[in-house]
Amino acid sequence: MRLIRSSGILLHPTSLPGRYGIGDLGAEAYRFIDFLQEAGQRVWQVLPLGPTGYGDSPYQCFSAFAGNPLLISPNRLVEDGLLDKQDLAEPPAFPADKVDFGRVIGFKKELIQAAGERFRALPDHPDQAAFTQFCLDENAWLSDYTLFMAMKHSKNWAPWNTWDEGITRRHEEALRFWGETLSDEIYILKFAQFQFFKQWSALKAYANERGIRIMGDIPIYVAHDSADVWAHPDLFHLDDKGNPTVVAGVPPDYFSATGQLWGNPIYRWDLMAQRGYVWWTQRLRSTLKLVDLVRIDHFRGFESYWEVPATEQTAINGRWVTGPGDGLFRSLEHALGKLPIVAENLGVITDEVEALRHRHEFPGMAVLHFAFGKDAAHSGLLPHLWEADTVAYTGTADNDTTVGWWSDAGGSTQSKKDIRDARTYAKRYLNVTGKDIHWACIRTLMASVADTVVFPLQDVLGLGSEARMNLPGSSGGSNWCWRVADNATTGAMAEKLRELAEIYGRLLPEK
Repeated sequence: MRLIRSSGILLHPTSLPGRYGIGDLGAEAYRFIDFLQEAGQRVWQVLPLGPTGYGDSPYQCFSAFAGNPLLISPNRLVEDGLLDKQDLAEPPAFPADKVDFGRVIGFKKELIQAAGERFRALPDHPDQAAFTQFCLDENAWLSDYTLFMAMKHSKNWAPWNTWDEGITRRHEEALRFWGETLSDEIYILKFAQFQFFKQWSALKAYANERGIRIMGDIPIYVAHDSADVWAHPDLFHLDDKGNPTVVAGVPPDYFSATGQLWGNPIYRWDLMAQRGYVWWTQRLRSTLKLVDLVRIDHFRGFESYWEVPATEQTAINGRWVTGPGDGLFRSLEHALGKLPIVAENLGVITDEVEALRHRHEFPGMAVLHFAFGKDAAHSGLLPHLWEADTVAYTGTADNDTTVGWWSDAGGSTQSKKDIRDARTYAKRYLNVTGKDIHWACIRTLMASVADTVVFPLQDVLGLGSEARMNLPGSSGGSNWCWRVADNATTGAMAEKLRELAEIYGRLLPEK
C-alpha cells in the first residue's frame, strides 16, 4: 500500500504532560493534535496501546486486543458524571518529567474503580446502552481478558500456568465458578475497557477530521503471561504444564555475541494456517479500529524466525524455521482488503524477506542514525539510496535521541577512530558543523525520497539522552518513562516544521 508523501511525529500517549502522573486521552492529547495540524504534519505514530505487563513495556502486554486503562482521562470521567471534581482536586505529587508507574497504577485503579461503581449505580446514564453493546461486540476477547486480569489479581499476579488446574486448563466449571466469584472485578475491568475505547475513538476522530492519520504498532509476538496465550494455548508451542517449549529471539550478530533471547512463545503456524489465520485476522481487525495504519515489529519473522529451545539461557543454540509467509498475508488481505501495514525490516534482512514485503506492497523502514556507521559511504543505508516506498525516521523509540546519538561516544562496538570518521562523514553528508544537529537530520528526512518521514518529539525539541524512551536489552527503571514538559512545543517549532513540510511537498493540505 503506497503511502502519501507526508511527515509526522512519534510520541506515545503516556509521554504527554498532565497532572495525573502519566499522559492520557484528555486535553493534552487534543492539544498535541492541534500542534500537529499547526505544524503541517499528517501522521501521529504511537507505540502499542495495550495494557502493559512486566517492565511496563508496551511490547509486553497482557492482551493483544485490550487497551491500556492507564491512558483513561480522569477529567473525561468527570465530564461524563462518573467522578466529582473533588476526586481530582489533590492528586499525588507525581514527577512531571517521567512516569512513576508503580504510583500511577494504584492511583488510576482507585479512580476507575470509583467511576465504574458509580456507572453501575446509574442505570439511566446515557452510556449504558453503548456499554452493553460494547460488551457484546467485543466479547470474543473481552470476556477472556477480564477474567484473566481478575484471576491475576486474585492470585497475586502469579503466571496463569501456576493457577489451579481447572482454571489453568479452562475447564468449563472452573470458568463459570471464577467468573461468578470475580464478577464485581470483571465488571470494573469491562467498564475500563469501554472507557478506553470510547475516549480513544473520540481522539482518533478528532485527528482524522484534521487530516492526521494515526500509525499504530503490533509486536509480532505476544507475552506468555497474557490472556491471548491462556485463552488459546493450542496456538502456541507449549508443554502439558503451559510452559513454552521453544521461544523467540534473534541469533548472534555484530551487536551481540549471544543474540537476543526474548522469551515469547512461538506460534503454531501450522495450526493457525489450518484455521484460516482467524486469530491473526481478529488481531489486525481489532488494531485497525484504533489506528489508520500499523507498523508490524520484526516483520522478518514472518518469512523465517529464530527458534530457541526454552531451556537455553542465550539465543546462541537456535535455528531458523520457515514462517507463514504469503499464506498469512493472502488470508489477511482476503478478509480485510488492502492492508495498511508498514514492515519493520531493520537489521540483517534477507532477499527473501524483502521479496515477501514487496509482493504485498508493504513500505519498509529506514533510520537515519544507522546510515552513519563504519564505512558509511558504502553502507547502502544513506538517504539518497532509500526507496520512495519507505517510512524513514531520525531514530525510533529504541534509539537514543538525535542529540544524544551525536554527542555520545558512539557505542562500545566501535573504535574511537571509527566513531570519529563516521562523524566527519556525517558532517560532510549533512553539510553541518554539528550545531542544531536535530534540525539538520529532520531537514534531511524531509528532503528525502521517502514517502513518509517521522521524528520522535524528543528530536523536534532537541533533547539529549536524558529523554531516551527505551534502551533495548536493559532492565532499568527508566525505560518507557519519559514525559514531555508542559508547554514544551511552541508556535516557532510548529512554524519551522510547517515550512520544511511545505518546501519538500509534505504539507497537510488546507481543508
